Parts: sequence; structure tokens; C-alpha cells
Amino acid sequence: MPDHPAQLYLGLISGTSADGIDAALVRFEPDCELVFGCTYPWDGALRARLIALGQGGAAGSLDELGELDTILARSFADVARRAIEDARIDPGAVRAIGSHGQTVRHRPESKAAFTWQMGDGNVIAERTGITTVADFRRRDVAAGGHGAPLMPAFHAARLQSGSEDRAVLNLGGIGNFTLLPKRVGKEPGRVRGFDTGPANALMDVWCERHTGRPYDANGAFAVRGNIHAGLLARLMDDPWFALPPPKSTGREQFHLSWLESRLEGLDLPPADVQATLLELTAATVADALQATQADTARVLVCGGGVHNAALMARLSARMPGAIVESTAAHGLDPDYVEAMGFAWLARETLAGRPGNLPGVTGAKGPRVLGAIYPA
Repeated sequence: MPDHPAQLYLGLISGTSADGIDAALVRFEPDCELVFGCTYPWDGALRARLIALGQGGAAGSLDELGELDTILARSFADVARRAIEDARIDPGAVRAIGSHGQTVRHRPESKAAFTWQMGDGNVIAERTGITTVADFRRRDVAAGGHGAPLMPAFHAARLQSGSEDRAVLNLGGIGNFTLLPKRVGKEPGRVRGFDTGPANALMDVWCERHTGRPYDANGAFAVRGNIHAGLLARLMDDPWFALPPPKSTGREQFHLSWLESRLEGLDLPPADVQATLLELTAATVADALQATQADTARVLVCGGGVHNAALMARLSARMPGAIVESTAAHGLDPDYVEAMGFAWLARETLAGRPGNLPGVTGAKGPRVLGAIYPA
């Protein structure tokens, strides 16, 4: 059933970088439109706690984890209310919230596979009075998939072309591709998607350690250094990069200790390490595209990395056969594509439609994703 024209959906996500909660108010009828988007920063101490936990740190107790789940949910609920207020929207116009939550562990290939996104949907629904859809990834994992990436279905709906092969590249903490072969007639072709490895996550933690800044604005720190070929080879030698899709990863795989283990015996200026980490992102992205859709004509970039001019330049240099540009050139604000995607997934869930693509995640079949928490 089509949405009422005034009906909005609110997408919320805090990604691998944990730099804040992205909120996107979206209207889907008659066309997909971002009505309002904003990023609300985490409290500094809470962000540090999330990053430590996300990259393998142990929680002190079950009580600590339970309390953190509620604390995060309250934060998501507060952001939802702030976004609605800042957009000057009547809360009654919001049909549902789609909340991704905060990933604290992602183990889709363990013997008892699981993925965990904190931020209890019960709390969000209770504090906002708005129906909330959350916990999107675990149903796909239960069906044998990776639970990630989940954006390809949204990317295909909004960005697939009938005249050229495209790829959507999200550069968050972790990089991921959606491959969009050109549509033939009404047939979408085989849409694929997978993680490529670290995008901003390693650069962020290294930059913060050596400059005190949470990220390398415009790649300024990286361009002061030189790429170290030996370190780059060590980084790219990790077996994960050679795995075929479907595959996904997170901070529990690529974190500061992982980097430090590969720096052993090397005495490099910090800027050289930063430059090499930037090149790692560009190289692994380019290699992944060459191996999976070599004739890609256009790479559409979203996520925080789109604002890093040095990284965008290296991506263009590494993929000379493709136009590398922001999703903004095609009507999607690159900072809110993922938040918009979770608004879209909430809509699909409430309509009883599958939100995953089994060819992307490796699940046994299409699944309706997420749990619904009524207002």
C-alpha cells in the first residue's frame, strides 16, 4: 500500500566510526526525498567506550552490557526527538523509526554465528511514542548470511542505471561496495555487495593518537607523509582481503592492535603510517572492484570518506577507467545515504517485504528484517 504523501520515516545509524548518530527524515512518496538530515555527536566518554568494545575490548559484566544497551537506546531516542524538533515536523507525521543501533560485535563466520547491534528498540519506541523497527541484521545471520551489507537493495532502487555498470562505495569506518550492473529492460541484473576492508577506521584511530583530532580532515595529515611500500605489503597480506564475497568485517578485525602488530620492527614517522593507511583503503577498494566488476563505468561514493580529498584522489588514480564521484551528483546526500537506507528498510519491514539480497549476504533466501516495536 502506498504511503500517505505526508508520511515520513526516520532512519538512525551510528556506524563503525562511532563519530555520531546520523538521523534522516525521509519521504518515499511520490519520490524518495531527504526532508532533513543531521549528525548528532556522541558524548566523548561514551564514544571511547564504544570504540574500545567494538574493537575487541571485553565488558566488565553482563550488568555493564545490559546498562549500555539501555544507555545507547536512550541516546538514539533522544536523537530521534531532536531531529523531529529540529526539522519542525509534527511527530505524528512519522510513520516509523528505523534504528540500526551500534555494532559492538560482528561474528557471522563463528561456529555460533552472531551479530550484535546495541540500542534496545523497546526503549526507543517507549521514549518517542513512535513505532520502531530495529535489530535488522540478525535475521539474515540466522538464515546463514553475513547480515551485511544491507544497503544494496536500497542502492539498486535509487541508483541503478540502464546504460552503464555502476558501483556504490560507502566509505565509513569500513568500506563496502554495492555492484550495480546495468539494468536490461526491467531486469535489474545480479546486484552484489560486500565489505572491502578498513576505510576510515584505522586512519581515524591513528590520527587521534598522533594529532588529538578524531579524524584526518581532508587527508591533511596523510599528505604530509609518504607511502611505505613495506608496511603496505604487510597490511595487504592479511588473509581476509583474499576471501571471496560474500564477506563482511568490522573493528573487531581491523583495529589499532592489528596495525601495531604490523608495525613491529619499523620506525616510521606517524604521517608516513597515515599515508600508508590511506593507500591501503584505496588499494583494497580498487583491487576488489577489479576482481568483481572490472568494467564499472562510475563509482558513486558516500560516507565520511567522500570528504577526504586525498582519499578521493587516490581512488581515482587507482581506478582510472571509472568516474569517481559523490552520490550527491545523483540526488543522494552522501552523509545520509545509510540513514536513509534504514528508513527505507523500516518501511519494507512494515510492508512485509524482504530487505536483504541473498546474493549479497549469503543468506538462504529473502527475509523480512528487523523486529517491530509498536508505539
